[in-house]
Amino acid sequence: MKKFKLLLIGLLLTTSFSMFAQQTVKGIVKEKSSGEPLPGVSVVVKGTVKGTETDFDGNFQITKVKTGDILVFRYLGYANKEVTIGTNLNLTVELEDSAEKLDEIVVVGYGSTTVKDATGSVEAITAKEFTKGNIVTPENLLSGRVAGVNITTSGAPGSGSEIRIRGGSSLNASNNPLIVIDGLPMSGTAGGSRGVLASINPNDIDSFSILKDASATAIYGSRGANGVIIITTKKGRSDYSLDYDFQMGFGEIKDRVNVFNGDDFRNLIALKRPSDIALLGTASTNWQNEIYQKSVSTQHNLTARGQIFGFLPTRLSVGFANIEGNILTSQYDRATISLSMNPSFLNDHLKVNLNYNRAFEDNRFADAGQVASALRYDPSQPVRDNSSPFGGFYQHFTRDAQGRVIMQNGTRNPVAALLQNNNSSDVFRHYGNLNLDYKFHFLPEMTATVNLGFDKSIGDGTSISALNSPASFNDVFIGNDSAYRNEVLNESLDTYLNYVNTFNKIKTDITAGYSYQSFNGSGRDTGNTRNPNDQGATTYTNTPVVLVGFLARAKFTYNEKYLFTLNYRRDGTSRFGPENRWGNFGGAALAWRISDEDFLKENDVISDLKLRASYGVNGQQDGIAGDLYLDRYRFGNQNSQYIFGGNPIQSTIPSERSNLKWENTATIEFGIDYGLFNNKFSGSLNYFQKNSTDLLSDAPVADGSNFTNRVLQNVGDLQVNGVEFTLNADVIKTEDIDWSINFNATYLDREIKKLALNQDITTGGIAGGTGNFIQLFSEGFAPNSFYVYKQLYDNAGKPIEGAYVDLNGDGIINNEDRYLKENPQADVTFGFQSNFNYKNFDLAFNLRASLGNYVYNNVNSSLAQYDLLQDNAVLANIPTSVLETNFQRTSDVILSDIYLENASFLRMDNITLGYTFDKPIKKFASNSIRLWAGMQNVFTVTNYSGLDPEVFNGIDNTIYPRPRTFLVGANIKF
Repeated sequence: MKKFKLLLIGLLLTTSFSMFAQQTVKGIVKEKSSGEPLPGVSVVVKGTVKGTETDFDGNFQITKVKTGDILVFRYLGYANKEVTIGTNLNLTVELEDSAEKLDEIVVVGYGSTTVKDATGSVEAITAKEFTKGNIVTPENLLSGRVAGVNITTSGAPGSGSEIRIRGGSSLNASNNPLIVIDGLPMSGTAGGSRGVLASINPNDIDSFSILKDASATAIYGSRGANGVIIITTKKGRSDYSLDYDFQMGFGEIKDRVNVFNGDDFRNLIALKRPSDIALLGTASTNWQNEIYQKSVSTQHNLTARGQIFGFLPTRLSVGFANIEGNILTSQYDRATISLSMNPSFLNDHLKVNLNYNRAFEDNRFADAGQVASALRYDPSQPVRDNSSPFGGFYQHFTRDAQGRVIMQNGTRNPVAALLQNNNSSDVFRHYGNLNLDYKFHFLPEMTATVNLGFDKSIGDGTSISALNSPASFNDVFIGNDSAYRNEVLNESLDTYLNYVNTFNKIKTDITAGYSYQSFNGSGRDTGNTRNPNDQGATTYTNTPVVLVGFLARAKFTYNEKYLFTLNYRRDGTSRFGPENRWGNFGGAALAWRISDEDFLKENDVISDLKLRASYGVNGQQDGIAGDLYLDRYRFGNQNSQYIFGGNPIQSTIPSERSNLKWENTATIEFGIDYGLFNNKFSGSLNYFQKNSTDLLSDAPVADGSNFTNRVLQNVGDLQVNGVEFTLNADVIKTEDIDWSINFNATYLDREIKKLALNQDITTGGIAGGTGNFIQLFSEGFAPNSFYVYKQLYDNAGKPIEGAYVDLNGDGIINNEDRYLKENPQADVTFGFQSNFNYKNFDLAFNLRASLGNYVYNNVNSSLAQYDLLQDNAVLANIPTSVLETNFQRTSDVILSDIYLENASFLRMDNITLGYTFDKPIKKFASNSIRLWAGMQNVFTVTNYSGLDPEVFNGIDNTIYPRPRTFLVGANIKF
């Protein structure tokens, strides 16, 4: 019996020691659907900060783990998984795709968090959620996808976009968000490029994080006022794979501005200008059809990933885009090379991420102004004339008594203008970063990060017109022959420490660091070498701009339910004078995970509920020159000289000065993040108010107070109120069917609260006459509100030309009777995305809607008047809308509110249908081929009378039209 007791005691002791002994657990993490290893998966012992990440083979190892501990596995885009440690210390863990996003990792400024722990307004969009379709530049992957984010892109190939987050925060300074790629803040590119993102291949992007509120963006200080978009590119991994993606598009501009055809034009001239019948031709030319072309475009992307030299996970991708524009001669070609190497050393204590990208842009720019010329050119004349001295193109000309050609004053042949002029550019850009992340051996709770980055672009361009094209300036020389070259360099250094630890129920996450960034640019221009009066070659060097920042962030989580975040940044910029050079920015945010309280934990309806509140202050200094506070002088022209010592000396003229300081934007926000029915439905609801002070604007100054009558200055305050709503839903999720949707809505109300001296500021220049403007900055109204006369109508409801309401009642119709009506900003915008999968079939589409946005139809206001049938010495066409108004003179009607139209719209941006063949090639263990087809710019529902209701800044003056594009493609994976 004694021996039995001793044996029992021994067994109990052995069990106890094994339960409490600290062990090493290792394993591999894979994607369940494909079986592929997942690199970068966060592995943490629940309730502690002890953890690691999987390497590029998906392997992990974590020491000092006890039996009964729970390992939590988290990875962006996948469901969180918990594994309890038992006797098996070599684990194989499979993660599944999930609409449950609470544990997804979200990249934020100088670090990361999870959706569950985020206290600010942050949204992460991964590759599987990107907008599909004819995507040439990266920003369009987000189109219609995120509440509060509006992206407007023209129809030009590779065109840059206007991106606005929550309506922007400025008047004349930049309203563009800060874009950060792998830790490198981007800022501009060389002249000749289509845009700052045009040279970036969308195929290389892994995810976006959109930071919207001041608490989330305050860590970027002086550049966070308009929001921040953080782009993370795809990285290398150890498993070998090869992907090839192909896409072909067939585009066509379907809509036209209604103008008179040849026969109707001849009848109109006979009726309105019978004395000019002799100027008519016999043709019937649709000039819009002549300048537009059907386009064929292709995109090829080849990506290889795998481990080289036995230790170096690598990704190499090559992309080629050949995008033909839908206006004659328009072309955009891009070649990109992207290299990513991501090794780790010292038992994963030192992680290295090297990203390097090269891009080559070849552009030929079609003059979009020829769209207006196509509306005007005489439809009774042919495109070509064999007797023409202008390369066989018809032009309006006569000959004098000696037989010399004399051009008649008027619009030129738009087809000739496109084909006989070559405006081209070649842009080389390379950018990248080296990121070193070291977790201290003696203090594993602390990591040190150093990120070095650069972005350099060189643009070379030429503008050459044919020698037999009509004179562009005068008869002494013909056309244009000029060239330019410019360079832009952006260099950055970020270094920071991060300390993460848990003390009882309090988790702390503290970051502190330093940031440096410099911007330099230079260039030269030959001038027009055919013009003997041209000033000749010029060179320039931009004033260097330097930004320096000291940053800090502290996050505290108590009992995994109560969250508090503080951000602070002190920024300095060389753009301002010494007295205004430094600024302090910061923010604070609170969150309460109310769904983790006992009274909601077992609720069958509410599966997640988090309340948020935040306040922060950001700055703004982008979009202005770097030397406005300096005394600057420029040379006058050749006629501006004075005599000194009997010799003519070219004069120097002082430039304007402006003692600028930071724009400041303070934002307060209240938000709710929710999940219903086990997060089958999830989303957020946010209310925010932004107050921008010391707004930068190009405003008038008192006579004699400066060296110009307008100068950039701090003039006033702007307030933006908004509400955002997002709904994500797994409508159906079975073994064969997976249908998910995203719906988002945004309400915005922008109002100028204060302007210097209560003085309105004119803006919004328009075509038609000289010096006309149609918009105004005015206290109590939205920026860019339309400034118009109130049109009077007769008893039949027809507008009376030149007759307006005398709003001030003084018996005189003048500028004092103009009033502010509507603005270009939509009251409400909507986005809707659907992704439906049935077995191997997939169907996706994207819808956007805009309500309450107004557009001034400058095409009709400047062209639809009978007097314009005469274009100087020749005849010209006009829009058929003149038949509705019978207006005669442009100057009488151009400022009428009759041309202000509600441009609300519903647009289906794209739709795609695909089918995936799993393992069609038996030779390879893992391979697939997806074939797909789709359409871009499917339909637009609107009451707007112009070509497109979605225009820049609300003034429609013949933008580059957006084509409808039919798409086919293939995605091949090995």
